[in-house]
Amino acid sequence: MNKVVLLADPKSNAWGFADKIREFLSQEKKFNVPLEVVNVRYFPNQEVDLEVPKNVREKDVYFVHDSTKNSQEWWVELLCLSNLLHLASANNINYVLPDMKYSRQDRKPKSRVPITANALAFSLAQYPRIKKIFTMDLHSPQIQGFYAPLIALETLPSSPSLVAFLREKSGISDLEDMVVVAADKGDVERTEDLCTRLKLKNPPANIYKQRELDGSRKIKKMELIGNVRGKKVLIPDDIIDSGKTICNAGNLLLENGATELNCYGTHGWFSNGTEALTNCFNRIIVSNTHNKDYGEKIQVMDVTPIFAKAIHNAQTGESVSELYK
Repeated sequence: MNKVVLLADPKSNAWGFADKIREFLSQEKKFNVPLEVVNVRYFPNQEVDLEVPKNVREKDVYFVHDSTKNSQEWWVELLCLSNLLHLASANNINYVLPDMKYSRQDRKPKSRVPITANALAFSLAQYPRIKKIFTMDLHSPQIQGFYAPLIALETLPSSPSLVAFLREKSGISDLEDMVVVAADKGDVERTEDLCTRLKLKNPPANIYKQRELDGSRKIKKMELIGNVRGKKVLIPDDIIDSGKTICNAGNLLLENGATELNCYGTHGWFSNGTEALTNCFNRIIVSNTHNKDYGEKIQVMDVTPIFAKAIHNAQTGESVSELYK
């Protein structure tokens, strides 16, 4: 691993995330990988100015990006760093993007709108030295097709880490009697996977949402399919954004007899703050893909080990897909 180097901006939230990856590789895998600095500055007109002081010639570089950055800055920094590392003759360029931006618009929902997920993939594909991108619980897994065959986009699952966290650190008692609920049709596969991994006694439940036909996407009606009466419930999702929909789902579950509300979001955006959610749910769990301090009411699960294992397996020729099991 002497030709491998981790990069991150020391002034960003990504630095702590990258340092945990470095520490795991050193302690658990016995691979000492240096963590080097990417200096991110701005010219007076707000153009980004990047510098990597360390020589990365012929190195396999893994840049850990900050998921909390403004989406436009995030993209421009990624694009400029690709150019920088290409000109610096890095052997391979690899990106660790814990929460991948521009993954919500993967198709044309109406005329004259961009497919921004495809635009991001196209911009990165201009650099043939970019080999792999590691992210977690990609909002639209089909986006992987935009990068093939030039770049391998690996969307690592958080569910193995979540199962361990629920069993060992969540504080949920009688876990095997819990009901996992899909608050959206896109979460059905996630709930079934969790039920299997946790070996729960109860089948998962689903919430059916009927939306207005005026194009506003407003929810007209919500109905529960399944039984949660007298049960603790867990609603898993990839993103907790404003929290309005998941709170509405929680209230519906209480109306149907649920005794305790728990929710999990891989990526905790909390665009409207956390107060409404903490008032609604007994327990809220997020991963540390944003590496933020959410306060004592939010439980944070560390997922850096799975990113570290992915880097290790990629460098040693082992299967990254083994991490999905």
